[in-house]
Amino acid sequence: MSNQQDAAEKNIADTIMAKPMMTVSSSPHILNDDTTVKIMWTVGMFLIPIAAFGIYLYGLYSLVVVLTSVVTAIVAEMICLALRRRSVMTAFDGSAFLTGLLIGMNMPPSIPLYIPIISTIFAIGLVKQAFGGLGQNWANPAIAGRVFALMSWTKQMTTWQAPLSRPFTDISPDVVTTATPLGAVKSVLLDGGVDLSATVGNLTGWNKFFYGPLQILQTMPNDVFRTKATYFDLFFGLKGGCIGEVSIFLIVLAGLYLIYRKIIIADIPLSYLLTVVLLAWVFDGRRFGLGFFHGDPLFHLLTGGVMLGALFMATDMVTTPVTRKGRVIFGIGCGLLTMLIRMCGGLPEGVSLSILFMNMMSPTIDRFVRVVPMGYTKPPKAPKDKDKGSAA
Repeated sequence: MSNQQDAAEKNIADTIMAKPMMTVSSSPHILNDDTTVKIMWTVGMFLIPIAAFGIYLYGLYSLVVVLTSVVTAIVAEMICLALRRRSVMTAFDGSAFLTGLLIGMNMPPSIPLYIPIISTIFAIGLVKQAFGGLGQNWANPAIAGRVFALMSWTKQMTTWQAPLSRPFTDISPDVVTTATPLGAVKSVLLDGGVDLSATVGNLTGWNKFFYGPLQILQTMPNDVFRTKATYFDLFFGLKGGCIGEVSIFLIVLAGLYLIYRKIIIADIPLSYLLTVVLLAWVFDGRRFGLGFFHGDPLFHLLTGGVMLGALFMATDMVTTPVTRKGRVIFGIGCGLLTMLIRMCGGLPEGVSLSILFMNMMSPTIDRFVRVVPMGYTKPPKAPKDKDKGSAA
């Protein structure tokens, strides 16, 4: 019996020595089969239905805008790679496609085509390739391209099309213009303000907590804002806006799936959106004469580009902090700047500017919020020499 036990133990030991159960190697450690190419194309595929809804809403010309941005991004990437003597096939890794798609989705539906072309070249050439290509860019190229377009062609970037105002077969850029929900509310406030405090006492239930900007939209003349906006309209996309930012429903569906797949890390979207909700609820009511804690956070979540930005642009892996605490700080910073611009600035929207600014702050965040090495223990403090003074 003893000989059989010894033989069994020897076989087990030989098996362990022949096939070690643990492999010790230097980082990075591969935890799954995701690759850069797979991640980029997966995100791009989930953005396509969102863009398709915008194309349906605004007509075929918006399809031309999106395709122009995508083709320009891929061609610009190939030219830059050739100039850098790199393989031009890298242009098809999905990153250029994703950048072009996001820039197209962040354009107004009736934008002149030279604007997305120049903005995309700026994003690919100067923001991405000039700093070494994918993984070396200092900011999200799509965000930088959108901000570049906004600063260079402000009028064209703030001219919006009424939803379903043009047949799908119409490919001309001439449209029926409208205001976005954020823009309409900002215009009313800048024109002389509005005081809704007299009606607050008569409100009950849900309206007592969510009141202000939506009331302005529902009482505004049709020639200023061509739909009587409701939360339903804002959620499903029946409003003016950029091609890819209007359908909150589709954006949330795609974002939740990518979070489930762990392609998007939820730290930034959650901290970003919760900051927007908190600041809007506490402070935004003051713009309408309602005081603190009477703002409408739902309006701010369902309008503008905050959902698209939080889920698909602020979550860029290259330009965000590497630690969880750093990512939470990043998201809070984005939400804070977005609401400061919306509530106090001259522009109705602040998503792109806030993400771009926090992209530039990411290295600083990483410097002060560092990863603790495995097994690291804090060294003990040196004992104080109490007798030093007396000895002297």
